[in-house]
Formats: sequence, structure tokens, C-alpha cells
Amino acid sequence: MTLHPDIDLPTPEEFEQLSPEQLAARMNGSESQGLSGTLGQKLGLRLLSVTKDKLVARMPVEGNRQPAGRLHGGASLALAEELASVGSWINLDVTREVAVGVDLSGTHVRGVTGGYVMATATLAYRGRSVMVWEIEVQDERGKTTTLARCTCNVVRL
Repeated sequence: MTLHPDIDLPTPEEFEQLSPEQLAARMNGSESQGLSGTLGQKLGLRLLSVTKDKLVARMPVEGNRQPAGRLHGGASLALAEELASVGSWINLDVTREVAVGVDLSGTHVRGVTGGYVMATATLAYRGRSVMVWEIEVQDERGKTTTLARCTCNVVRL
């Protein structure tokens, strides 16, 4: 199992030198268009800030709607799992181990019909073989739209 060839994960030294915004920009793939061929790219997901215990990303509602015109719940959950997975990877030595989502749950509390949503993923638990992330998705007014939790297993290569 290998990570996407375009993902540019920071070294421990770079975590000390780069700002969370610089780390995010670097991890958005070439030309900040997302990682080619991934669901995150299709959804329009862009990382805005990255630390080892908190990630922030933005995703457009346009192109991610359900037939009723609201943001698709599946898009919100895909956003949540993407952040949990990337957050887990940056806490690992990916030459020896990777993380994969194994459990995802979410509650959609408010509909969104336009603009962007912002998601904040916070590391709730870090163990040797599992990491748990809590993710809050908000609309442009800062109103919560989805609350999610994602568990990632650490897989040794």
C-alpha cells in the first residue's frame, strides 16, 4: 500500500519550520488543484491549515449537491474522512505505516444550498494502532451543518 505519488507530506523538520497554512498549500497537490484522480479533487476539497492535531479544509457546495439542491451528506462525510485520513498520515512514518478509515459516522444538522463549507478535524485520540478524529463542518456563516467522527486504523507496511 502506498500513498498518492503527488502527496508531499512534510518531514518532522518541516513541521517545525513551515506555518500550518504553508503545510496545507504544499499538500494540496500540484498547482493547488487537489491530488489528481482522488475523490477529494472531484469534491473540490482544499486544505487551508495543517497541524498534527488539527486540519482545516474548504469544499464548494456547487457540484456536491443532492437532487433536492442541498449539499449531499455523502460529500460532507467524504470531506470528514479525507481530513481524518490525511491527519492520521501526518502523525505516522508513512515509509513504515499508513492509516485507513474504518469507521465513519455523521449527523447532518443543517442544510446548505450554496457557497462553501469549512471543516475542522481535531484529533481526539491517538494510539499505536488507531486514531479517532472529530470533524465539524460549518457553512459560511459559521453555523454547524454536520458533526462527524472518523476512526482510522494504523496499518504497518
